[in-house]
Amino acid sequence: MKPLPGLHEEDIETRRPASDICVFASNCTLHGLGHVFGPGGLTLRRGLWAVAVLLSLTAFLYQVADRIEYYGQFHHVTVLDEHESHHLVFPAVTLCNLNPLRRSQITPNDLHWAGPALLGLEPRDHADYLKELGQPPAPPGFMPSATYNLSELYARAGHTMDDMLLDCRYRGRPCGPDNFTKIFTRMGQCYIFNSGSDGAELLSTPKGGAGNGLEIMLTVQQDEYLPVWRDSEQTPYEAGIRVQIHSQDEPPTIDQLGFGVAPGYQTFVSCQKQQLLFLPQPWGNCSSVLPDPDFDMGPLDLNPSNPSPGPRSAYSLSGCRHVCETRFLSRKCGCRMMYMPGSAPICSPQQYKDCARPALDSMMKKDTTCLCPSPCASTRYEKELSMVRIPSRASASYLAQKFNRSKQYIADNVLVLDIFFEALNYETVEQKKAYEVAALLGDIGGQMGLFIGASLLTILEILDYLFEVFQDRVLGYFQNRRRSQKRSRDSLLQRGTDIHCSPGPHLTAVPRPPTPPSAVTRTVSTSHRTCYLVTRL
Repeated sequence: MKPLPGLHEEDIETRRPASDICVFASNCTLHGLGHVFGPGGLTLRRGLWAVAVLLSLTAFLYQVADRIEYYGQFHHVTVLDEHESHHLVFPAVTLCNLNPLRRSQITPNDLHWAGPALLGLEPRDHADYLKELGQPPAPPGFMPSATYNLSELYARAGHTMDDMLLDCRYRGRPCGPDNFTKIFTRMGQCYIFNSGSDGAELLSTPKGGAGNGLEIMLTVQQDEYLPVWRDSEQTPYEAGIRVQIHSQDEPPTIDQLGFGVAPGYQTFVSCQKQQLLFLPQPWGNCSSVLPDPDFDMGPLDLNPSNPSPGPRSAYSLSGCRHVCETRFLSRKCGCRMMYMPGSAPICSPQQYKDCARPALDSMMKKDTTCLCPSPCASTRYEKELSMVRIPSRASASYLAQKFNRSKQYIADNVLVLDIFFEALNYETVEQKKAYEVAALLGDIGGQMGLFIGASLLTILEILDYLFEVFQDRVLGYFQNRRRSQKRSRDSLLQRGTDIHCSPGPHLTAVPRPPTPPSAVTRTVSTSHRTCYLVTRL
């Protein structure tokens, strides 16, 4: 159809609907689209532009798919940084005597119940063992107690801080047994300094170096050590104290992570704080929720995606392993060890010998029994140890007189432990997301601008064009259909009106007789009313 004379091309362009692809291409900010859908027919130039646009679009979509795939792999990087602080919270210090039970507190009842499980004694060995302990044999008619509790044995017969602690100072200020909290571990009854339990305020230090931390003098009480009766896996041959320096949020695993301090030496422990921050899934595999030891969920599933209900303590790797061991023993033996969390009954000596100890030993050999993820936030302390002899020849007599002991006792039993921060700076080892959403959007925007010259507003233009197409093509189709149906109805009504209002041929063939004026008036009015009603219909 040719344009009318005097009608310019601009007027034709303005009369085109907004859904026309040529109108959209000429106004869109997408590069190259106007050269493909411009006015005119197919030319070589237009074909080359179409190929260039398709290649650029293909390259853009390939790069976008590659970036999305890379983001879906959830890579992370590890960043090491060093920070300075004016105050550092002093760590918790757990102390355990290598001898779990004092010989002076062992009774015939203890040998009856705990002798076979803990000491490897047979009933025929009880009299000789009591003699070795320097105690009289069991009286005639001795009857053991009806029940027995291992936690009561360790609480009664274990070494006490009142007896072991000779001197204590924190940052030059005196401290005492009240600053230590009693706790049960696999080594028996132990003590924690600066535990923060029961809402106690945590101690901090504003300086580093010796003299700005904890300095204690202890006696290991070798005269209270149990005699070695026969060789076994748990027979202690050493004398001294085992120490673990850890965070207050982490229960001690001193039997595995502790270091030994020998009598006759002063041990200096220089610490440096290190914070570890890990990412949760899907970037990493850390947890911040500690499972409930009393929550039996069938298999030992300690995955952080299935936390037990209810408030729990801060998550730690050692705490998760304690929970795992507790659940394992509760299901297999129906009891738990005295140092384990939960509310299950404590194992009796016979249960410990027959079930608990073999089960724990098998767990130690199987690495897949407890699959505990790393904590999302944890604190550990790097340590450097150095030692000097104590007492010197010049101080032996003074210390013997001060503590009312012999020089040999001081040399065989006394030790000094000095724990301090090397400096108030600390390290952070943090996992960070290698590719975040902002970087993904930035890469997509860069590729979009490089290959097709588009932006976010270009996408809005395309969406607006699709809306115009939907409005003109889809909604317009239904609107035109309604209009055509309405026109057909109106034409039918108009034809019906013409038929009723026009006189028929038989009326004009036969002349009518004259009628009175009143009758003519009635006939005309009746015909007019009929035409009016049909028209209204």
